[in-house]
Amino acid sequence: MKPALLAACLVLLVSTAQAQRKTFEQQMQDNQSRLEGIRRERSAVEEELTRLRTQAHSLSDELANIDRQKQTTNRLVNELDRQVNGLGGQINQTTVDLLLAQDALLEKRAILERRLVDIYKRGPLYAYQVLLQAESFGDLLSRYKYLYLISRQDRLLANDMDKLRRRIGRERGVLVEARDQLERRRRERTQELERFLALERERGENLRVTRRGEREAQRRLSQLERDEKDLNDRVAALERTRREAEARGAPAARSTITTADIGQLTWPVEGALIYQYGTTMGPNNTRIPRHGIGIGAAVGTPVRAVAGGTVSLAGPLGTYLNSVLVDHGGGYYSFYAYLKTTSVQKGDRVVAGQVIGTVGGETSDEGPHLHFEIRGQGGIALDPINWLKQRR
Repeated sequence: MKPALLAACLVLLVSTAQAQRKTFEQQMQDNQSRLEGIRRERSAVEEELTRLRTQAHSLSDELANIDRQKQTTNRLVNELDRQVNGLGGQINQTTVDLLLAQDALLEKRAILERRLVDIYKRGPLYAYQVLLQAESFGDLLSRYKYLYLISRQDRLLANDMDKLRRRIGRERGVLVEARDQLERRRRERTQELERFLALERERGENLRVTRRGEREAQRRLSQLERDEKDLNDRVAALERTRREAEARGAPAARSTITTADIGQLTWPVEGALIYQYGTTMGPNNTRIPRHGIGIGAAVGTPVRAVAGGTVSLAGPLGTYLNSVLVDHGGGYYSFYAYLKTTSVQKGDRVVAGQVIGTVGGETSDEGPHLHFEIRGQGGIALDPINWLKQRR
């Protein structure tokens, strides 16, 4: 490789490393800012609950406050999911950059070794011999310039190797820091999951003592909550069975969904997004907690499993109508509701992309659509939009 081309490659590698370092640091600052913003929002809601408990209030106010705490905790979990995925990609990219820098260093080391062999063979008096063999003053100047350029190239080669060594050290530092950040984010995610479960228990206690006011709206909400509880109980039972098996030392089933699938799952059905994850207003001013998304589609449109797994439920489930629950292993589940028909049975093994039913829901307030959820460890509802492929 020519010296000029080697120097250009080195400059490109160094500038790429500096830009990457700056980008990684900025990314970590932005990630931390987003987490702190959501945590500040949750702290404000927690302070509001403390004020409520020091004065007369309705239990529905306290329940609404707990729902908001659950929403912000869910947002934290989903933000941590996104950051875990991003850090995984950062680690992969940094590893590639480190390998490229090491390859470049090996190449320059080989060039330096060849130069040392040449210098040793020619001997310490080579420069004098070249100059003394000049036939004219012009020839002498040419030979001197040649020797000067050779020595300059050798110095540049040594400097390039030193820069590459420093770059490798920086890349290793970035890699270690990214791995530390990844581990911290995973610990934070576990803590937020535990907080969510505690809020869910507190919400359940309040729900048992507050079932008053606005009879029709409350009846509708109560039915939704019962169906939600039924689904939660089914997922909780599957989780207990999984944890008991792990406690007995049974080999864990391979999970077909992991955090590496964030943003990679195929949509279960093609159609417009008619409602998103989160609490929305329903008929008669009811507040409906959406633990999934609604995808509008024509009645009879095939619905496909987003990943392989075992069917844990296939049949009617209250206001969810015909529903299918797929256990993907490792504490991950996908739920498909408002189906017209189901083409699988409880206990069936399905693969990614397999048709498990058809779209129904024509009698619902939203019209024909699929209600789709993803549940993580502990039964926590995760925002499906974060897990499905981004639409163009």
